[in-house]
Amino acid sequence: MCEDVRGGIPLIGDKFPEIEVATTHGPMKLPDAFKGKWFVLFSHPADFTPVCTTEFAAFQKRKGKFDNLDCGLIGLSIDQVFAHIKWIEWIRDNLKIEITFPIIADHGDMARKMGMIHPNKASNTVRAVFIIDDKATIRAMIYYPQELGRSIDEVLRAVEALQISDEKKVSMPEGWPRNELIGDEVIVSPPRDVKGAMEKKKGPNCYDWWFCHKRLGGKV
Repeated sequence: MCEDVRGGIPLIGDKFPEIEVATTHGPMKLPDAFKGKWFVLFSHPADFTPVCTTEFAAFQKRKGKFDNLDCGLIGLSIDQVFAHIKWIEWIRDNLKIEITFPIIADHGDMARKMGMIHPNKASNTVRAVFIIDDKATIRAMIYYPQELGRSIDEVLRAVEALQISDEKKVSMPEGWPRNELIGDEVIVSPPRDVKGAMEKKKGPNCYDWWFCHKRLGGKV
């Protein structure tokens, strides 16, 4: 019988594991380094690779938008710190983009703990994304294969949508805020009894009692 390679990989809703890491900004302890704020941890297969370079450029260009959401960024790959430093120097000198977020130099311990290494892809990490909230809870996990670059706009959208969902106690439709059915509106929780269901069914912003929507800050 094959060993279960998933082991103790964390799941959505789990607390982010405490771990000390070496980074381009010096030693850090996670998740304490981002205490009280959201952060995105993302792995990339290797430094000095073209797809990863496009992703880092995109993350940095959107860093101000992540900052506006009080959300930090931290990258990771199984490369040494000096390789990270040389790579971000290359990005600065050749693409005129200064990478200002830290990058973890992992020896494989954290990557294995977080399920970032695909068993059929040697020791390189896949393109994993973890969105962690201000209470150090893992809220979303997104995995891409090495050959497919991520949409950084989607990561940003997910952080913003999760924060609004928490604050307003609503759900977010596909593609929010550009959903094909309800545009930038959000979905409200369905009623929990027959009376409430019949009342909602008559509402102008309801397809049915179980599918009602509203503008942010508006009423159903």
